[in-house]
Parts: sequence; structure tokens; C-alpha cells
Amino acid sequence: MKDLFDSARIDELAALIKKYQDSYYNGEAEIEDSEFDKLWDELKSLDPDNPILKKVGADSGNFEKARHVMPMGSQEKAADPEQFFAWAAKHAYDEYLVEYKLDGASLELQYQKGRLVRAVTRGDGSVGDDITANAKKMQGALSVLEKSPSFTGGVRGEVIMTHSVHKKYFSDKANCRNAANGLMKRKDGEKSEFLCLITYDALAADGDNPFFDEEEKISWLGQNGFNVVPLKICKSAQEVVDYRASVMEIRPGLEYDIDGLVVKERAINLGDASRARPDRQIAFKFSLEEAVSVVRQVEWSENGATYTPVAVFDPVQLAGTTVQRASLANPDTLRKLGVQIGSHVLVVKRGEIIPKIEGLVPHEDDKKNCSPVVFPKKCSSCGSSLMDTPSRLYCPNKECPKRVLHQIFKWIECADIRDLGESIVNALFNDKKLGRISDIYSLTEEILTPYFLNEESMAKEKNSLGAKNVVASIKAHSSLTLEQFVAGFDIEGIGEQMVEKVVAGGFDSLEKILCAGAQDFEKVYGFAKITAAAFAQGLAENAEEMRALAKSGALTIKEKKSGVFAGLSFCFTGELRSMKRADAEALVKEKGGSAKSSVTKDLSYLVTNDKNSGSGKNAKAAKFGIPIIDEDEFLALSKGQTAN
Repeated sequence: MKDLFDSARIDELAALIKKYQDSYYNGEAEIEDSEFDKLWDELKSLDPDNPILKKVGADSGNFEKARHVMPMGSQEKAADPEQFFAWAAKHAYDEYLVEYKLDGASLELQYQKGRLVRAVTRGDGSVGDDITANAKKMQGALSVLEKSPSFTGGVRGEVIMTHSVHKKYFSDKANCRNAANGLMKRKDGEKSEFLCLITYDALAADGDNPFFDEEEKISWLGQNGFNVVPLKICKSAQEVVDYRASVMEIRPGLEYDIDGLVVKERAINLGDASRARPDRQIAFKFSLEEAVSVVRQVEWSENGATYTPVAVFDPVQLAGTTVQRASLANPDTLRKLGVQIGSHVLVVKRGEIIPKIEGLVPHEDDKKNCSPVVFPKKCSSCGSSLMDTPSRLYCPNKECPKRVLHQIFKWIECADIRDLGESIVNALFNDKKLGRISDIYSLTEEILTPYFLNEESMAKEKNSLGAKNVVASIKAHSSLTLEQFVAGFDIEGIGEQMVEKVVAGGFDSLEKILCAGAQDFEKVYGFAKITAAAFAQGLAENAEEMRALAKSGALTIKEKKSGVFAGLSFCFTGELRSMKRADAEALVKEKGGSAKSSVTKDLSYLVTNDKNSGSGKNAKAAKFGIPIIDEDEFLALSKGQTAN
């Protein structure tokens, strides 16, 4: 099954990449670079030797063709620091020469004895379009090399349009790159003067190069009057990563677009450069899901007993949305990151809905402008001294009103008592009619009626439909799985999926769970030492009420049933036609399986009605060889039938 799926997906990816490459190189890019990179990376993971990965796009065919002096292949890419460090581990240079990766259109200027004779687009990497007439109108495309009259060879650069020119004259175009691509290939050459060439490479075709390494090459280009990319020399891979972060910070203020950095060694390596995909240099890309900002304050979000630090920073754009807040998870994370008020930070949103701070960005102003984050000391609800543990800042008072109320809401959510709404719960809690989970099962129509009817209606002995519905809802949801029951007691970090792991680890009854200790839970898959300790502590605090409620007869704990989904796990993505996702997950559990919110290696099936989607979950399932089925196939499996 996996081989068939992989083969079909590989063919699909190759076709999409070719299509988008063609549109990119002909000035009408259909998708963002980040989306293209995802397709490229997925194909590379499934079929590293696919021929499409060795090719670049081709031009339209509207011009005479010409062969390049120097190879114009495509670079290896690193999408994030982790990928760059992996490349750098195999390329341990004494120095890393780092240049801006310009987001424009590649062009090679060909000179004979210092005079421009031809300007050739990238084309297929070996042959491109001859647009010499257009190039001569561009800013920075020198017709004569006055300081190097004997130079015969090629100069490579990127044709760009500045933001100011785009805004003033070409705002109807989607972006600067598309506008530049379109203008440079106009047959009439009109408006080519609005374009600019920035150079970064050169190669002598006759005689020796007038430079000895990459730094001298940039210097030579500048001395001859070319516009050149900025060059930074870094002594380590970490310094490259830090420099990338600093460039990301100033990037919005640059007059032209860049989409990453090019990292190479000092030595000029012609052998590597002649390859279709050079190995000894890499494009260290920026992402639409990363940005640098400055922390202005840290707020403390109160959720039940727990106080979570939330960084508030200058607004940044991430994946098309404006973001200015990110959770710092817990005190330990805050301390390890070293975040202070005024810190420059790297904010990421890689495939996630919730942004997070990944680390600090070194900045010369931070030492004098930063101040420590102030931690709250007292609970805002009961006044108890907060407990500051490495992984959690929380109120230790089990009777804290805020903590108790949060636990009641958690129980209602896990038990799915939908008619017991927030306003009614708050009112019952304030009137001391509801002070713990067990009190939910003592609610009657008589107790509830005053919360639905006014005095006049009650005086007329009117019945309350709302009160009836709440009581009926409580009774209708009085049969819970062991996972729902334990998760409903609102133990920090313990949801139904975590309890599922505990049950799968052999603790398949309430009493077995209550009699286990932290060391026992550490042996359960997915439980780290801190989580195991927090679970054991939470169980100890709630054990008395758990046992009393289980024995009260007010509800029953369903034993784990065997069923057609026994031992199977499902993850749902996208819209379902015949049911809500929550109902589909409930069906999985009813049939003995487990529902997951993300794709992991041990997942049995990913369910989606768009099998060909390029979503992260689909890509991850393909990478792990997990079967992807649609809604009809899922329903067939639930009835014991074979999925088509």
C-alpha cells in the first residue's frame, strides 16, 4: 500500500514542481516560495534522486537562445536553523561567507575584453534567453568595464525592482519579483530602465580570474562599478544563524526583496559550482513563519491553578497574520530562553496555529535596555503563595475558588454535558450550590428552576424547560470512559489522550491508576519524569472524591471495550460531510480505538476528504507511510468492512 501511494504522490509532486517552476521563471509565480519549498522538501524526502530535483525552470522561448559562461544551477536549501546546522556539520569551514539571497531573476552578463556582448537569463541552467537590448537599459548593467578592460567572462547578478519603484509605477503587479520578471523579458524592451541589477558572482572565460577567493570577487565587482550584495564573514555556524536573525529584523526596511542568505566557503570551488546542484554552498532561506521582534511585556495567563507567562512583543507578520503574543509555556522555558523585557526574540509559527518564541536574537542594545520579568507571588483569587517549580507556577490551594471552578468546567467538557452552560455554572458556584464535581450529580429541577425562571413565573408554578434539559443532559452523560473520568479532574497536563496512554500501559482501572506512583507512570510511553510526578500528585489530591464519585452510583465508568477499532488510532483533518469531527472521534473511541490530534509514527490512519492536499498532516502521513483514507472508507472500517 505504501509503495503505491508513494509512487502516485511522487508523480503528483514532480508535476506540481515543474508547473510552478515554469510559472516562476516566466514571471507569473502562482504560489509563495515557502509553499513551493514544502513541495520540494516532500519530494526530496520521498524520492531524493528524482530528476526534477536536478533541474531548474526554462524560459518562454520568445528570444534567441545563448549558452552561459558560468553554470547557473539551483542551490541546496535549508528552511530553518536545524536544517542549516545539519548541513554545516558536513561542511565545517574555518569561515562562512554569507551574502543576501536576492529575490529577483537571475541574469548573466557576458563580456569580451571589457565590453558587454550578451545578457542571458537563467533558462534551464545552461542555456537562457538573450535579452541584451533590455539589459543595457537596466541600472547596474555596465556596458563597459573601464577598470578591467581585458576581462573576458561572465558576471552574474539578480534583476530586481525596488519597493519604491513597484509602489509608484507597478502596484498592479503582485510583487516586485513578478514585475521585474515580466519587464526584463518584454520584446520591445519598454520600461527596462526601472530595473536594477545587483551582482554576486563572476568567472573569467579567458585567462586567470582577477580575484583569488569569494571575498576578493565581491570586492572586484564593487571596484568595477557593479552593485554588489552585502558580504558577512562568520566564524561559526552559530554566528551564521545569529546573523540570519539580525537580517530578518532589518529585512522589512530594505529597498529590495531578499528571501534568505547564501552561505559558502571562502575558496572558489569551480568543480562544485559546475554541478547542477552545488553541495558546498547552501541557500539558508527565510520563512513566512518566522520573524524577529522585541518583547515589550510579559503577562501571566491564569488558567485554573496555573499561571503561564505570555510574551507581548511588537507586531510581526507570520504566515499572513499579524502576531504580537506568544506563550512562553512555563517558568523553566522562560528562564532557559533568557527572555527579558526588551529582548530581541525569534518568533516562529512553523505549521502551527499558535506562535512561540524559539530563542533570543543577539543585539547590542539588549544589555542596556533589558529588564527582568517580574513573577507574580500571590494567587489573585485566594491570596495563597504561588508555587514556583521549574515546569509550573501555580496555586497549591486545592480549595482555591478559581481552581475549583476551572475543575468543574473541565469535568463538564470531558463528560460532554452541553446543556450545563457557563453562566448557569457561574451562578450556581457563586450561590454555593456547586462546589465540587460531585455536586453536579445532586442538581435537580427544583434547584435549577430559579436560574431559568423569574419569581413571577415560579409563582405561577410554571415548569422550566431549561432546568429539565440540564437534568436530562446530566443523566444522559452519566456513563464515562475511564479516560474521560480521570481527565475530567483537571490534573495539569493530563488530557484524555494522556490517560489513554496510561490505560494502554496496563493501568486499565481506576483503582490501578490511583494505586500507582510517579515511578510507575514514568514507564508509560509519552510520560516524562515531570509529567509523571504532576500526574501522581494530582491523583493524590483528588483520590478521595474520585473513589466516592465512582461508588456513588451517580455515574458509571465504562470498561474498555474491544471493537473493530481496537488497537487502531485515527487522526482527522479537514471537513467531514456526514458528521462533526468530535462525533467521528467519539465513534472511534466507542469502537475501541483512539483519536489523535496530530500525525505520529504510530498512527494507524489519517482521515481526510482531500487525499491530494499538500497539508502538513498529509505530507507527514506520506513520510511515515501511514494510510490516508477518506470519510467513506472510515465509515466502512467502522462497520467492519474493508476500506477501498
